[in-house]
Amino acid sequence: MTETTTTQLSGERADLLEVLTKARHFLRFTTRDLTDDQARQRTTVSELCLGGLVKHVASTERFWTSFIVEGPSAMPDFSAMTEADYAKRADNFKLLPGETLAGVLAEYDEVARRTDELLATLPSLDAAQPLPKAPWFEADASWTARRTLLHIAAETAQHAGHADIIREALDGAKSMG
Repeated sequence: MTETTTTQLSGERADLLEVLTKARHFLRFTTRDLTDDQARQRTTVSELCLGGLVKHVASTERFWTSFIVEGPSAMPDFSAMTEADYAKRADNFKLLPGETLAGVLAEYDEVARRTDELLATLPSLDAAQPLPKAPWFEADASWTARRTLLHIAAETAQHAGHADIIREALDGAKSMG
């Protein structure tokens, strides 16, 4: 995020950016001083690892910001997904061989930069898009850009909490306590 973007925003947009920035900070902070092997390590019964969480949050933010601009065509057709498609999506939660923590953090930085730019330049936060068809969305519902950005912030904060638990179980380091 550039200084120019920060100083241009006020009111609601500045608030949204502040919440997103804080949630992103806590997620990134959980990965401080880790090796790639540590970032791949599962420390709970779930499939989640720190590198995979960063990768997932970056991917999710990228999808949702594309949704703001392009609508449901930017999202997968969840109603047509097969078990193999869902298995492939599960890799989104893992730091795979050949991937590095530095690489997923750099990608996350780029996604965040694009989101911040979109937030600063959107003509209106009231612009709405119909949600894609998925079992977890209400049929025929729409989300505004505002609602979508709030969803990104909530998703990021939720996963930052998951990351804090994983990190504490990994080596005792705490991010939020």
